[in-house]
Amino acid sequence: MSETGKPIEVLFIQGGGEGTHEDWDDKLVASLQAALGPGYEVLYPRMPDEDDPGFRTWGTAIAAEIVRLAPGAILVGHSVGGTIAIHTLAKRPALLRDLAAVFLLAAPYVGDGGWPSDEIDVAPGWASGLSAVPVILYQGDADDTTPMTHADLFARDIPHAKLRRLNGRDHQFNNDLTDIAGDIRRA
Repeated sequence: MSETGKPIEVLFIQGGGEGTHEDWDDKLVASLQAALGPGYEVLYPRMPDEDDPGFRTWGTAIAAEIVRLAPGAILVGHSVGGTIAIHTLAKRPALLRDLAAVFLLAAPYVGDGGWPSDEIDVAPGWASGLSAVPVILYQGDADDTTPMTHADLFARDIPHAKLRRLNGRDHQFNNDLTDIAGDIRRA
């Protein structure tokens, strides 16, 4: 519970792809909510055009969700949703003001060594504004969508980030976010 006696808000940003909100990431959200318990409320907004995630469209939607959060909220971004969320925060560091921490799950890195993007700028120092909030990176070693090296690239660009490699976890973390929930409770 927060200091106000209300549950701590956890904003979960889904990954991209047709049906992801209802058929894939909903299982991650259910696992996270069950593992966190009643002291937390996992918010799970549907991202626009989930089958074609664009930085501008999703970034605007993510920013709108963040400004509605109570102080002390946690942001969890899965896959491309995590990538767009972290770049949105880097471009608009005022959004970090009320966040307690940011958790990225299997987020693809954009830039040299990662995925290409015409929409996301990865100039040197792109992540410098993120130092105001803890960032925790998670990558499963059985993920066949996002290579393990992408988490290393994020860790390089966000030097204060903590990197957790999870053995035997696929891109959907085997639909079990118990480990992440434990870290959220400690955030």
